[in-house]
Amino acid sequence: MKRRAGEREKEMKKKKLLEELGESRLPYMTLGDAGFHQLWKTKYSKLIFRKSDAIPEELHRVVQEGFLTLRKHDCFFQDLVRIKGKDFVTPVSRILIGNPGCTYKYLNTRLFTVPWPTEGYEIKYCSPQIHDACKALIKLNDYLHIEAVQALQGQNSSETKETKDSLVIDREQNFDASIKEKGSVLKDQSSCYVSDDDYTSLKNRTSFNLTLLNYMDPLQMLYLKQEPYFGMGNMAVSWHHDENLVARSTVAVYSYSCEGSAVEESNEQILNGRDPAVWHVGLKVAWDIETPGLAIPLHQGDCYLMLDDLNMTHQHCVLAGFLPRFSSTHRVADVEFEWLRQFWFQGKRYLKCTDWWLKPMARLEEFWRKMEVMTSLVLCEVGKEDQTVEQRNETISCLLLVLIERQKLRKEWTASSSHQLDEPSQVTHSLPSKQKCNSIQRTDSCRLWMYTQELHIGCFMLVDINFSILYPPTQACTIGLKR
Repeated sequence: MKRRAGEREKEMKKKKLLEELGESRLPYMTLGDAGFHQLWKTKYSKLIFRKSDAIPEELHRVVQEGFLTLRKHDCFFQDLVRIKGKDFVTPVSRILIGNPGCTYKYLNTRLFTVPWPTEGYEIKYCSPQIHDACKALIKLNDYLHIEAVQALQGQNSSETKETKDSLVIDREQNFDASIKEKGSVLKDQSSCYVSDDDYTSLKNRTSFNLTLLNYMDPLQMLYLKQEPYFGMGNMAVSWHHDENLVARSTVAVYSYSCEGSAVEESNEQILNGRDPAVWHVGLKVAWDIETPGLAIPLHQGDCYLMLDDLNMTHQHCVLAGFLPRFSSTHRVADVEFEWLRQFWFQGKRYLKCTDWWLKPMARLEEFWRKMEVMTSLVLCEVGKEDQTVEQRNETISCLLLVLIERQKLRKEWTASSSHQLDEPSQVTHSLPSKQKCNSIQRTDSCRLWMYTQELHIGCFMLVDINFSILYPPTQACTIGLKR
């Protein structure tokens, strides 16, 4: 309910903003504009940019090789997402890589991490190349964590310049050694600027537990949305806040456009100073028509950090260039529930990389079955004649809201999967042939799993608002079988 209320509120704000604009467009600035840096400093100061030449060459090499390896092994997938009750296929292809057991949910779709190499976990990869790609991304993750800690400390301290000078590292050193050295220096210096509690909070808000990798070739897209507020041009990703993250946590993004050298300026008309051939990140103050927006060019190997509450107070979008682009977006994800249907809906696509998730999901299914059995037993006890009305009410009041919410979600999933299976062409028409087939198989597997599990446990038990049992478990199973 809370999520739906939030979506309605966003739609109302968007509608109001577009009505106020009418046919006009809001102003925005890009690198060539005179007031660009002053605007950045005053209104977007929590956006930190790192040009590619500030990042170790060895890190660039292994990360960019990793992107290409994952692409070569068909590890990027377009996701089926739900927006305002309708199903859409994302124009961007994605894969989630991170700590074993972590997930990330966006637009009502949960992604499961392909685990990067982690001490204490046995992870079998389908090829040594995929292992190397995941290893490269955890190196990038470590590097960006340190950059984020440094950036936040710099923002919280008047001694930013001194800190920056003391962290100068010989770029020719071995990359792994430089990471360890830099991390040690930051930890030693942290007490100069923040208390232990503040440092722990700062570290928690920058300890990225996963990265969402994105890939898109704009020339393969038949249609891209036009940016609606500023007239910035084609969007690969619309205006949004990143979802389901730890509050005030940093988001770090590494960008790799697949050009061999710097992109030459487009011969086409430049949109208010923005070269449409070059990928950009766009930023704006959320629901504000007074503050100009920013469009910042992204070249090969550039990265940026959205610090503290920037992701909450501002919105960002990605403006498409002409060439294919990868990005690695590092986050501190909130881990939550509602996994089983989502996992089986995703089907076998993660097996292209690793089978790591099969064992933990089997264990989770077993826990789920035990929970359902215990729920059934509790409700059976409530239905016995020796229970007083007060005893029944007390027990049912603990379970009623949860059961109603669970049943509502099941109905939504059933309706959604039925629609996707009955009319797959409406939802998956833009997918490559392999993914069209996989999408139908995922939907079929999800429906079969939902149906068999619910019949196995007797999950069609219904409870009315008068706290009386309408159907005991055995009768619920019979009703389900008749369906």
